[in-house]
Amino acid sequence: MLGTQDRDMDPSPTTTIDAPASRTNMALVPGGTFLMGAEGFYPEERPVHRVAVDAFWMDRAPVTVAEFRRFVKATGYRTVAERPLDPADYPDADPTLLVPGSLVFQPTRGPVDLRDVSNWWRYVPGARWDRPEGPGSDAYTRARHPVVHVAHEDAEAYARWAGKALPTEAEWERAARGGLEGAAYAWGDDAAAGGGAMANYWQGEFPWQNLGLDGFVGTSPVGSFAPNGFGLLDMTGNVWEWTADFFTARHPADAAKACCAPRNPRATAAADGLAAEEPGAHIPRRVIKGGSHLCADSYCLRYRPAARQGEAVDTSTSHIGFRCVVRP
Repeated sequence: MLGTQDRDMDPSPTTTIDAPASRTNMALVPGGTFLMGAEGFYPEERPVHRVAVDAFWMDRAPVTVAEFRRFVKATGYRTVAERPLDPADYPDADPTLLVPGSLVFQPTRGPVDLRDVSNWWRYVPGARWDRPEGPGSDAYTRARHPVVHVAHEDAEAYARWAGKALPTEAEWERAARGGLEGAAYAWGDDAAAGGGAMANYWQGEFPWQNLGLDGFVGTSPVGSFAPNGFGLLDMTGNVWEWTADFFTARHPADAAKACCAPRNPRATAAADGLAAEEPGAHIPRRVIKGGSHLCADSYCLRYRPAARQGEAVDTSTSHIGFRCVVRP
């Protein structure tokens, strides 16, 4: 019977692959079959189903500001947030906002309607990866923090430059679980297994009261919390992470037999990522994983391996970053 508490589903030997040449700060994620998704949380995480992935190497931590700065200096790359916007792509937008910028989280003064994200998100002209709060801010004191304000194509551009790729959703979730198949969190089933916060997420009443019990009220330097079973850091909390897959509203059904579980699945149909009857419905969405420092138990309990959301590919925010993989 397929259950959500199974552990170490695949006892087969770990696939051996060579370490990527000239790659540092990467960890080997062993190949195998695992339970992807979760029951009892959010509809898009269902149903739980078996998936097989081959072994691959993954960055131990999200790409940092310092690493992204080296990429920009080497290539002269300009992120989506730094480029002019085409009014034809945003026919319903306020013309005054059609200037380079990005979405910045701004806490409210008190409780607000949680159904309206505009209560805490602001489009800030001039906000970008090295000016995370907009003009007048900088990221030099946050060199070891995950880079943010990167759209999907920015993450892809960095990955190509580094000789890597963005992970698929299945690869990402396999890595985040760290061998604890079916566990609710990257460290087990208890949110506070270590007697305190095990990741950088929101403690308090979202979006106005952040108690900062984990020591942070924004992003945190990578490695501020213990690694998971595969030696990977910040797989949940801190920042959401882009994947290569287009978003689908639900997972596929589980295979009738374990031997028939899909291997290295990918969601490559852009049409699946469209959000019908929503603003920007014509813009495809890719899967983001892992939650962020803005995930609160009372609003967005998504600092978990199974958690997933669809994000428009042209969007950059102050809580989305990425990491890369190398496949054999």
